[in-house]
Amino acid sequence: MDVRFSEEQKLLRSSARDFLSAECPISFVREMMEDERGCTDAFWLSIVALGWTGLTIDERFGGSSLGPLDLAILMEETGRALMPGPLFSSLVLGAAVIAQAGSDEQKQRWMPEIAAGRLTVAVARLEEGVDWGPAGLGARIVAAGHDFSLSASKLFVIDGHSAGLFVVPARGETGVSLALVPADAPGVEVAATDYTDLTRRVASVRFTDTPVSSQCLLGGGEDAWPALVRAEDLARVALAAEMCGGAEKALELSVEYAKAREQFGRPIGSFQALQHQLADMLVMVESARSALYYAAWSVANDSGARSHAAACMAKAYCSEAFARVSGRSIQIYGGMGFTWEADPQIYYKRAKACESLLGSDPWNREEAAAVLIDGVGEWGV
Repeated sequence: MDVRFSEEQKLLRSSARDFLSAECPISFVREMMEDERGCTDAFWLSIVALGWTGLTIDERFGGSSLGPLDLAILMEETGRALMPGPLFSSLVLGAAVIAQAGSDEQKQRWMPEIAAGRLTVAVARLEEGVDWGPAGLGARIVAAGHDFSLSASKLFVIDGHSAGLFVVPARGETGVSLALVPADAPGVEVAATDYTDLTRRVASVRFTDTPVSSQCLLGGGEDAWPALVRAEDLARVALAAEMCGGAEKALELSVEYAKAREQFGRPIGSFQALQHQLADMLVMVESARSALYYAAWSVANDSGARSHAAACMAKAYCSEAFARVSGRSIQIYGGMGFTWEADPQIYYKRAKACESLLGSDPWNREEAAAVLIDGVGEWGV
C-alpha cells in the first residue's frame, strides 16, 4: 500500500483549493444559505467546466475514470469550503448507484448527462422509520401491464428540490429494486424540508402510482441491494472526506482567532489550557484523516464486506471528530461563537446534520462490528 499522493492527486487538491478560495468564500456560502435554490447556475457551470461532475464516471460516458482516493481528495476541499450545489448528491450518490447497478444501455443513457452537468440525480432512500437497513424499505413497486407502478414517501432527499432524476429503492415481487424516476413524471411531488444545515438542501418526495418503465429498473432481486450498499460505501468515504475538510477548517479558524483575540493583555492562544484544546483538535483531525484514506483505499481495492466495514467506521469516526472539533471551535470563540456573524456555528451545524446522514454513528459502528465479527450486517443480508 503506497500512502503517498501522486503528483496528479496533489495537483487536484491544490487546484480545487485555489478555485474554492476564489469562487466559494464563506461570504458566498452565506449568500447561498439564503437562496432558495442553494446554488447559482454560474457557480454550477464553473464546477462542470472543471470536470468535477464526471470525476468518477467512466471515460466511455464522458467522465474522468478517477477512483475513491481522488474523490476523497476533492471532497476534502469541498468540505473545507462548505461548497453549495448538488455535487455530492448527483455524482457521489446518484451516479454511483447507476454505475453499480445499471446496464450498459442505462449507463449510456444517463451517465453522459450527469458527467456534463446537464442532469442532477438524487437518491430517495430514507422513509419514516429512518432505517438505513433493508427493513426500512416500505416503498412498493408493482407490475402494471408491461411496466411498473411506484408508491413511496421518501424523506431527507439531498438536493431533491433541484434533481432532474430520482433513484428510488423499493420492494417488488422479486426483492429490492432500484427505480429511475424523472422528476417530472406523473405522481411525483417534491416539498422542501427545513434542515439544520442551511448549506445543504433536503426535500421530501412522494411518489403516488408513478409509472416506471421496465427500462428504468436498475438491477433487481439479489443484485440491487448489494449495488446500493457499494454505492453508499463510496458516499460514506466522500462524506467522511467532507467532514475531515470541515474539521480541518474549523481548527484553522480556531487557531487564527486564538492568535488575534487578546485577553489580559496577551493573545488567548498563549494560555496553556487553550493550547491543549487546540492540540486535541489537531489529533482528532489527523486521526480522522487516517481513517478516511484507509477507507478510500479499501473501497478502491476491495468491493467486499471488509471495505464496507472500513467505510462505515470512517463515516462514524470522521463524523464524531467533526462534531467535536467544530464544537470546540465555538468554545474557543466564546459567546460570539454561537452568533450568526461567526463562522464556527456554520461548520457545527454541518457536522450535526452529517451525523445522521448515511446512518448514525452508532448504526455505522454496529454495522462494521456485525460485518467484522459475524459476517452479517447490510452486506450479509
